[in-house]
Parts: sequence; structure tokens; C-alpha cells
Amino acid sequence: MDKKHNLGTVCVQGGWQPGNGEARVLPIFQSTTFKYSSSEQMAKLFDLEESGYFYTRLANPTNDAVAAKIARLEGGVGAILTSSGQAANFYAVFNLCEAGDHFVCSSAIYGGTFNLFGVTMKRMGIECTFISPTASEEEIAAAFRPNTKLLFGETISNPSLDVLDIEKFARVAHEHGVPLIVDNTFATPINCRPFEWGADIVTHSTTKYMDGHATSVGGAIVDSGNFDWEAHAEKFPGLTTPDESYHGLTYTKAFGKNAFITKATAQLMRDLGSIPSPHNSFLLNLGLESLHLRVPRHCENALKVAQWLEKHPKVGWVNYPGLESNKYHELAKKLMPDGTCGVISFGLKGTRQEATEFMDRLKFIAIVTHVADARTCVLHPASHTHRQLSDEQLREAGVPADLVRLSVGIEDSADIIADLQQALS
Repeated sequence: MDKKHNLGTVCVQGGWQPGNGEARVLPIFQSTTFKYSSSEQMAKLFDLEESGYFYTRLANPTNDAVAAKIARLEGGVGAILTSSGQAANFYAVFNLCEAGDHFVCSSAIYGGTFNLFGVTMKRMGIECTFISPTASEEEIAAAFRPNTKLLFGETISNPSLDVLDIEKFARVAHEHGVPLIVDNTFATPINCRPFEWGADIVTHSTTKYMDGHATSVGGAIVDSGNFDWEAHAEKFPGLTTPDESYHGLTYTKAFGKNAFITKATAQLMRDLGSIPSPHNSFLLNLGLESLHLRVPRHCENALKVAQWLEKHPKVGWVNYPGLESNKYHELAKKLMPDGTCGVISFGLKGTRQEATEFMDRLKFIAIVTHVADARTCVLHPASHTHRQLSDEQLREAGVPADLVRLSVGIEDSADIIADLQQALS
């Protein structure tokens, strides 16, 4: 494909380029293994001396085609698919950190990621310091330590909808010689490409807008290729010193700009195995083909619903970056001029019980533990996705107990509003 193609064309045609007589649609290579005619060919693959396919846990043609499409959409040099968004965030951090290391993270992130970083990885000897997404550069810098390896945040946080000032976070990260990793799940590359604002690595829960149909759990990591690992070699020995499990190969020397993704594949995926099935990647690709059409509709509907909720007498507050009244409106316009996402958070005037009763009265808007697919759905995070967190942690994560998360789908906006109206009435 031409590198100058626009995002809509990449959504439809990126990743898979068939030759004469090959399938026009990306095939499902539903095979664990791939045949070779000589032992020497296979040995070169195992030693990373040649590229190719020999075992799907490490690489598969279907998975690689979809990863290549996502890399093109984000403007990166390479990508890897994982079995979930959780796996993507874990691999992205664990690819740079080992026991005894530390990283800094915005506190306004998805509850599962908050628990992964603050509890599970702590047990592995990797410590995380959480800071406010609105922290000043001085406050962010104060959280750094000599053993800090990265800075992490979400473009638009789930479910608090804080908008990350990517440029500010990138400045602080780079001043300390570490990369900025940004989870771009809610904005998608259709609305924001974090590399253009200074981020170095992007992650996704492809389960959400990228899949778009709630059929397949998945994740992705994309590397911009911009961070100079060798310039900070002492911080990243996993990338810049020999890997004895590959006969002393050094990733930065052998793979240059693809060092980060190659290490994540050849080392972490080899050992931990969080690979998506080729069939799930095939379904993800079908979702990506309409991403550039669906995302604008999500945003258009969400803005209409947010404006309607803001005027409703039973609604206490509405949080949506697209609203002019929102504290992030100007930052969102700068980073995401075409729209933010389809997710709204709001609170009702009244008790927590009244909020759950309102949700129970909805008819076609479903209560589900999901967000960001074609169908409008609703969730009460304090009772569901964030229920492991204490009240203090909920406040720190920007998730008040009365918060209702509404994921606005691509149905007719009038019908979405009518269902909300009858439930509130």
C-alpha cells in the first residue's frame, strides 16, 4: 500500500496485500505449525536470523496482517497482537521492567489496569506510583526515581473520561530518559494518534471500538520506533545487552527500530503465550474495516445524548469531553478535533440505589460488563468493574460511587434518548 493513503483506506485495505490467485479477504491461518523442507531453515527462524512462521504462539500470518494494519493506523513501525487489552498493557510494561524497577502512571485508568499495576505487578517486585492526570510537570517529575523505567496514561480514561495531556507527559518522560506509553483504546487512531503528540508506545484493548461488535477479546501494542533505547542503555538492559536465551543476541543492535516489538514477541510471547487465536484476529480485522465509519457515528450520538442529559432535571452532572462545559474541552479539541469517543459518564440526583433502579428500567440499552461496541450499553463501575477498589481508591481513580458509564452505540440517537427518557421518568 501507498504510505500516503488516508486512515479510511488503511482500515479497509491495510495489512493484507494478496498476490495473484490469493484470497482477496484476509484468510484465517488456523494452524499451530508451519512446514519447512530443511532443519537449517527452521534453526534460523528459532535463532531470529530469518523472519517467517513456525509456531503460532510466536507469529501467525493472520495475526501479523492485522497487527500490521494497526501499526499503519497508529503510524508506528511495528505491532504485536495479544489475547486481551490487559495482556497488552502487561507486556508493554514488563518488556521494560524487571523486579526492583519502578514506573509512574496516571491514576485515571481502567480499574483492571489499576489493579494490575498497583497489586499484581507489585507482587512481582515492580512498583508503580500513581499521580493525578492533571498533575503539573513538577508534580509528575517528583514521582520519578533512579529506577523509573516509563510513564503511562490513557488518552481518554475509562471510565472517568480524563483527557491526558500527552505533550506534557511526553516532555516529562523524555526529560528523564524514559518512554511514554499511552493506552489509546477509547480515542482510537481515528480520533487521536498519540505518536504525533510525543508518545513512544501505544496500547489498545482491541475488544472495544476496534472490534466494534463484542465478539472477540484482544489487545495490541504498537511501537513508534522513535525512542532511542541505546541513548539510555543503562536503563534498558533487556533491550541493549545480550539475551542469552538467543545466543547473546542484542535486540537494539539486531533489530534497530523494531527492537521493542521483537523482544515482546520473541521473549515475552514465547514465555508467557498470551496470543490471540487467528480466528479472533480475523473477526477483529472485519471490525477494523469499518472503524473509520463507526467512530464518527459514536461521537455524533454521544454528543447529542450528553447535551440532552445535561439539561435533564434528574441528572446531577454529566462528564463528556465533547461538551463545552467540560474541563477538558479545549485539550480534547486540540488532541482530538474530530471527536473524542462514544462513552459518557454521569450521575443522577439521588441515591446509589436510585441509579441502579434507573439502569434496571432501561429496555434496549443493556447492562453489560463491556463498553465501546456498536450497541448502547450501561454500567455502574463502583458495583461492577471497579468493585475491588476502596472508596479512597475510587476517588483516586476518578470514579465516584454515583458514576454511571453510558457507552453510546451507533443506533438512531432519537431511540437512545427515548429509552433514557422513559427510564428516568
